[in-house]
Amino acid sequence: MLLGAIEAGGTKFVCAIGTEKGEILEKVSFLTKTPDETLKKVVEFFLDKKIEAMGIGCFGPIDLDENSKTYGYITSTPKPDWSNYNILGELKKYFDIPMSFDTDVNGAALGEIKWGSAIGLDSVIYLTVGTGIGGGIYSGGKLVHGMTHPETGHILVKREKNDDYKGTCPYHGDCLEGMASGPAIEQRWGVKAYELEENHKAWNLEAYYLAQGLINYILIMSPRKIILGGGVMKQKQLFPLIRKKVVETLNGYVFHKNILENIDEYIVPPKLGDNAGICGGLALAKLAFDKAGL
Repeated sequence: MLLGAIEAGGTKFVCAIGTEKGEILEKVSFLTKTPDETLKKVVEFFLDKKIEAMGIGCFGPIDLDENSKTYGYITSTPKPDWSNYNILGELKKYFDIPMSFDTDVNGAALGEIKWGSAIGLDSVIYLTVGTGIGGGIYSGGKLVHGMTHPETGHILVKREKNDDYKGTCPYHGDCLEGMASGPAIEQRWGVKAYELEENHKAWNLEAYYLAQGLINYILIMSPRKIILGGGVMKQKQLFPLIRKKVVETLNGYVFHKNILENIDEYIVPPKLGDNAGICGGLALAKLAFDKAGL
């Protein structure tokens, strides 16, 4: 079975052809420009590929309510030209196949559950830390949707006592994304995250904020695994710092071996690496195919 996958990011789009086993057969990527320019390249890539279903994991906010008149839209994004854009409707003009539409991070979570570090688990959180911070939540054996979709990057965090940085989020200032995203690191220290030394004090501060977010997710969602991806998390020195702060701050309250004994296996990077999102698109495509009863 040939499936199409789209990881629609605010910085770049990744398109792939693959199978229901998560095998990627062909993949391309290109910068996210205007909707017309970007979707033209997407359509050209898939047009002659004979795919049977398509999965789209998209940057947001997006409308996932199938009863809404704006279902399939990118809604209130600050990304220029993309606000209130009907991305799903545009793709349906060209492809008369089953499609599944979700957030890019929900897609990545699903990819890790099917073929990555969370196989067999019924509750997982996938958090990406990069240009923004977003999270996909899989709970009770399904992706979590509600009134909208989870916005794990915009939770409020307690400010470190000596930190006077105002935060980069245009909506909330010093929410988690405002204090710990890639742009926040760059604004705070004057260089991009990957240019900072491994022992720079920035990483302790970054771990302080990210650990707060994870503690909130642990206490509210009680996931069986937390997966941290995105460009910032390629700084591997962050993982032990975050794990240590999570254990210290929980202070024994969550009395479970995942926290007390196996924290290194509980908070982990994506096994699929940079392919988590696009593999998630393949998993979404298979869901769409199955739902259509084909």
